[in-house]
Amino acid sequence: MKAPRFHLVRPRDLAEALDRLAEPGGLVKVLAGGQSLGPMLNLRLVRPDLLVDVSGLPELRRVGREDDALVVGACVTHADFEDGRAPDVGSGMLARVASGIAYRAVRNRGTIGGSLAHADPAADWLSTLSAFGAEVEIASRSGTRRTPIGAFVTGALATTLAPGELVVAVRIPQVSAQARLGFVKHARKIGEFAHAIGAALVDPERGVARAVAGALDAAPLVIEDARELFDRSAGFDRTEAGRRLAAAGLADTVDRHLHVEALGRALAEAFDAPPGLRRAA
Repeated sequence: MKAPRFHLVRPRDLAEALDRLAEPGGLVKVLAGGQSLGPMLNLRLVRPDLLVDVSGLPELRRVGREDDALVVGACVTHADFEDGRAPDVGSGMLARVASGIAYRAVRNRGTIGGSLAHADPAADWLSTLSAFGAEVEIASRSGTRRTPIGAFVTGALATTLAPGELVVAVRIPQVSAQARLGFVKHARKIGEFAHAIGAALVDPERGVARAVAGALDAAPLVIEDARELFDRSAGFDRTEAGRRLAAAGLADTVDRHLHVEALGRALAEAFDAPPGLRRAA
């Protein structure tokens, strides 16, 4: 199929982009990398009147450090992390996640801000950045605001973005040298959408031990204190993990098993423990 007719604009700067997003009347969508929006347009799942292309805005390509956080512009691509053009929060953590996203052609175009704004539950960044406790920076003609990623994503393909608002950056807390990231995803083959994602960040120096179950039909399930599920001597509490996933709405036993397995492996990796060390279900 072909996309429906729409008007395309390429603003010269962020101020002009925000002005165009605030124009009254009709559906306005933002185009960054286009790796999610493009197929949706061709399948006519979305029919915008106006498409605002922000991919060329230098304000959205900046990366820097502020207040002990890495601030990543919304149009920084997955390949920027994979290839080392964008700095990392520690020991190649972001590069590792980025290198496993879809295929190289997608990573060349896909952006971190676009991924968060689209809020696909199976997206790698959504679960990873939830484990880091990242913040999303949002701009409009009225100013800017920050919101924790857990409050930003309200459900599958749903966020708190209001008309006229644009994701402009992601703020990722810096980690210590002792921090470890566990990241495991289950997919039928490389490059396909994940059926289950487990992500865990353990940083003893900062008192962080956070785990995330992703690729649910909802917002990621965040466990703020992962030590409730994993102990180096006792192992992984599969029963409690399954209970929490069931409470989050994952009723199918096979799906729940996949998510429990992904979460357990991610926790074992983050806690630097043998993956086979688990409590009986």
